[in-house]
Amino acid sequence: MPRPAGLSRRELLKQVVAAGACVPLGTLGFLSNPALAVPSHSSITQNKLLSEQDELLLEEIEHASFLYFWEQANPETGMVRDRCNARAPDNKVLGNISATGFGLTAICIGEQRSYISYAQARERVAKTLRFLWTKLPTHRGFFYHWTNINTGARLWESEISSVDTAILLCGVLTCRQHFLRNAEISDLAERIYNRVNWDWLSEDTLILPGGWTPETGFLQYRWENYSELMMIYLLGIGASKHSLAADTWNAWNRTTFEYDGLRYVGSSGPLFIHQYPHAWFDFRNKHDKYADYFQNSIVATDVHRRFCLSLSREFPDYGDDLWGITASDSVNGYEVWGGPPKTGPIDGTVVPCATGGSIVFLTQACMRVLRNIRFNYGAGTWSKYGFVDAFNPLIHWYDTDVIGIDAGVTMLMAENVRTGFVWETFMKNPEAQRAMNLSGFQRYEPPLPQEYLPHPAPNAGKSPGGSSASSILQPERLPHLA
Repeated sequence: MPRPAGLSRRELLKQVVAAGACVPLGTLGFLSNPALAVPSHSSITQNKLLSEQDELLLEEIEHASFLYFWEQANPETGMVRDRCNARAPDNKVLGNISATGFGLTAICIGEQRSYISYAQARERVAKTLRFLWTKLPTHRGFFYHWTNINTGARLWESEISSVDTAILLCGVLTCRQHFLRNAEISDLAERIYNRVNWDWLSEDTLILPGGWTPETGFLQYRWENYSELMMIYLLGIGASKHSLAADTWNAWNRTTFEYDGLRYVGSSGPLFIHQYPHAWFDFRNKHDKYADYFQNSIVATDVHRRFCLSLSREFPDYGDDLWGITASDSVNGYEVWGGPPKTGPIDGTVVPCATGGSIVFLTQACMRVLRNIRFNYGAGTWSKYGFVDAFNPLIHWYDTDVIGIDAGVTMLMAENVRTGFVWETFMKNPEAQRAMNLSGFQRYEPPLPQEYLPHPAPNAGKSPGGSSASSILQPERLPHLA
């Protein structure tokens, strides 16, 4: 089912009341030391965690996900459908600009992996950027969240969305670097990015609003708590025109949570908040004055894994081989759920993009789940576009839909864990580098004590042990920066 008219994923999320087992410890203070969790690993090290079987599965996932973005977009406008029924013909015209951002990046991956030719990729990207620059309605350079994929017209009286514009821009900037030799693509990408008036978004506050509508003005929701907001602030700070002040990076709250002895920066939201910025921005081996956010997402992912395992008495499908809940479809419609704390009407549903989008953080533990879903639940969970959005084996419910942003984060993270291609390409943008410099990020080499490292070699090609992820996440033994 589509979301209710006019409600974005973020608007649904803000309606959720957070309470329960995950207790906030305070804001900012705990993370003055960025050595928060298990040391991060380079993409080369991550590759060593993948067996031949893993590589084949990730290739299958990427190719299928690419087909979604290639076939479920209008080839003349480049606008990507928000979702489609993967089991039957689907003629919906509802587009999502964030799905289009993932789609632009998917085209770069597809060309890199020879799913399509360079000429095909260049033509589709050029058409998309032309449409974004000349036809798709904007306000101060920001785009409406929901659009008609054929005409670009605003749908559902949707908001001018700060976060969905940011995701779209990440795709645009990835294309600029991947097609750097093409003058038209480079020029259009720069024009689209520089048209965004970031200082309008922050004219009376350092805490950015979620969006704006012509009917009501700025939305009441503001980006003040840790979430996928990092990509908005960084894109604004790094811009060469109409940029955000660097101080906006310090304005939002970094509340510390604790669960099962693990501490991390978070908020009472689904797992995707720890994934999206990392799909493009490379936070590995970097920290600002608050935290190492890549390590933070490692901890948050393991916390979520442990939370799911704690529910196994109530939902016996959850275990080391099957876990992962984030905002998704359900038998009762779209739900914003996850934890800890327990958020939404959790009912045993499993969401493949929860582990698919976290594969760069807990590679072995997430691959274990993805292998299980693909090879043991394949008939119900797999489609020509990859995994369906969600399924519940306890009641034998399997979604019929694939959702663009969920397929997108899975595809991008699969490529990053294999080669680091998206990170490497996107971070070549001078705006991304400037943003991280102005926000106070510094490179460092965390110590790598042997007990923190995964041990994939002896069991290559076999399912890792259920304790492998938790064994490397022991805060009381973590190294500290001098």
